[in-house]
Amino acid sequence: MSVRTLHHYDGIGLVRPSARTAAGYRAYAAGDMERLREVLAYRRLGFGRREIAELVDDPSADAVAHLHRLRGLLLERRDRADEMVTAVERELRTRAKGLEMTPEEQLNLLGARLCDTIGAAYTAARRTDPRIAAQIWDARTVLSAGAGTGSYEPADRRVTAVEPSAVMRGQRPPGSAPCVDAAAECLPFADRSFHAAMAVSTVHHWGGDPIAGLREMRRVARRVVVLTFDTDGPGRQDRFWLTRDYLPEFTGVLAEFPSLAGMADAMGARADPVPVPWDCADGLFEAYWRRPGAYLEERVRRATSVWTRVGPEAEGRAVRSPGDDLASGRWAERNGDLVGLDAADPGLRLLRA
Repeated sequence: MSVRTLHHYDGIGLVRPSARTAAGYRAYAAGDMERLREVLAYRRLGFGRREIAELVDDPSADAVAHLHRLRGLLLERRDRADEMVTAVERELRTRAKGLEMTPEEQLNLLGARLCDTIGAAYTAARRTDPRIAAQIWDARTVLSAGAGTGSYEPADRRVTAVEPSAVMRGQRPPGSAPCVDAAAECLPFADRSFHAAMAVSTVHHWGGDPIAGLREMRRVARRVVVLTFDTDGPGRQDRFWLTRDYLPEFTGVLAEFPSLAGMADAMGARADPVPVPWDCADGLFEAYWRRPGAYLEERVRRATSVWTRVGPEAEGRAVRSPGDDLASGRWAERNGDLVGLDAADPGLRLLRA
């Protein structure tokens, strides 16, 4: 630690000494050194200055809470490094046999998640819809798990975000909540650290153990709110014209999602329907149920993971067929009843615990 660094931290208000000597030198008390240790640790983990300031100034976290948080972050990074070493060694063995790895295996080599491949398009189409947001949060301190680019995070509360995807973290707008590089399954926070925890359209991206992630949210927060999908209800495939008529592969996608009943049981939650407005601002998969032409746009499809999961062949067919039906009038004949609706229930659910 150099004198120049201490001078810089003092100048920007990150670590200011409690006193000065008679000669004008900085005099750091025990509390100052504790804060300096936290700043240096968060800096080593890659946090920016604004994020560090919000973390160390958090009135709900004492020195022990910061140590728990740092320990969790370091353990999570160690585990990721171990996974990467294992993956590299596996590919080396595969290539030594003269074999090629599939694109999915190559994508998973360095721990890449689906959000890293589709996340670059999120800011173009995924925004907070205020009518959905109004149903989600009501608390002073909020943890946003699987936070992505920050949609639905309340601007007037103290929010801490958790997001493992570097692509998503890189797209969080200026002024958004500090974001910790961690997974929901291993939250680096003490019990009951937050008034509430939220997860919005993200649990199906948690590749490790989603149920463990939900239990972690219950551990660190007094209340938990999760916006997700009904994977269990009868006729789930038929609720939405796109999956009913053009994308049968969606059944396989649903099979990969955690069950709604399992999530509710893990949280001790009730599930309420969330109507999707016809002009929904959040470009989630079902958002354009009354605007079918939107699904013909590449930027719209790239902002949701369904298309990546079903593959390019199914995607191409699911674009050509409705395009032809829109041009011929067949789509309107089949779905004319939708035109007069202000909102629909394609399966979005809000779990509250």
